Amino acid sequence: MDQAAYVKAVLVRLEARYGKHPRTQLRHRNLTELFVAVLLSPQCNDKQVNKVTEGLFRRYHTFDDYAGADIKELRKDLGGLNYYKTKARYLKRSAGIVAGRFGGKVPKSIAELTELYGVGRKVANVILNEGYGIDEGIAVDTHCGRVSRRLGLSRHRDPAMVELDLMRKVPRDEWSRTSNLLIALGRDACTARNRECVRCTLRKICPSSLAK
Repeated sequence: MDQAAYVKAVLVRLEARYGKHPRTQLRHRNLTELFVAVLLSPQCNDKQVNKVTEGLFRRYHTFDDYAGADIKELRKDLGGLNYYKTKARYLKRSAGIVAGRFGGKVPKSIAELTELYGVGRKVANVILNEGYGIDEGIAVDTHCGRVSRRLGLSRHRDPAMVELDLMRKVPRDEWSRTSNLLIALGRDACTARNRECVRCTLRKICPSSLAK
């Protein structure tokens, strides 16, 4: 099976198992909430973030609200997250920039998003894909990176390099769902601690499978 056929087979099988367009599990009702949730997500699982944002979104509604928040109060509001002090600082500063420079609207490009505090390519890609349906790249988190390596789609551990490998190998019109499909597998049968290959939908084609 050549590379293009392999990538297609991977996506088709993952789609059959996890749905055609799986979405982020971060709860949000609008672009502002999406931005905040994704900004807070690094080094945390989605359940942690959702638990914190449940109360956060009742208290803050706009970027002006976050920008004007007392930093000590904001830290308390984010206290259930890893690195909450740093994230509080990033959120307040980034909210001020969005409110001022962008008129309270979430930017629509990776270049603009990554100028904000705490926003790297992974965060920017999720915001663009989930919020605007724009695909400038592929969001690579720990699950996506791990699964990509096990599938032989990348040899790298640097997320930026994994993203480049995926962008070269995955057709552009598939970028929007590739990350979430790989993440779904990484949370299900291909976790960091265990490879449950016997029940993996890719067991017959994955080069790392223990159950072919």
